[in-house]
Amino acid sequence: MFPDAVRDKIGYALYVAQRGGKHRDTKALSGFGGAGVLEVISDDRGDTFRTVYTVRFEEAVYVLHAYQKKSKRGRSIPRLDLERIEQRLREAERISRDKTGGK
Repeated sequence: MFPDAVRDKIGYALYVAQRGGKHRDTKALSGFGGAGVLEVISDDRGDTFRTVYTVRFEEAVYVLHAYQKKSKRGRSIPRLDLERIEQRLREAERISRDKTGGK
């Protein structure tokens, strides 16, 4: 479970995204073809928490993954987490297609 301060920050960043903006601690996640997949990073007491979401679809902001970064080395996303994000993005695309009638 994320600490309260982290949940507040990430919740606010998602609210900003829903309103069409971009929170100052949000950045595009590389490897996903532009700024449609974003990441909010929040640090709390020496731990790092990440939430990945997409704004590619008009009807909703889809949260793809939220996790605590375990490795203290490097900034890269662990392979398993990256695969989870890719799979959930495909699922969000399917849901969006179903909601909009394939548009």
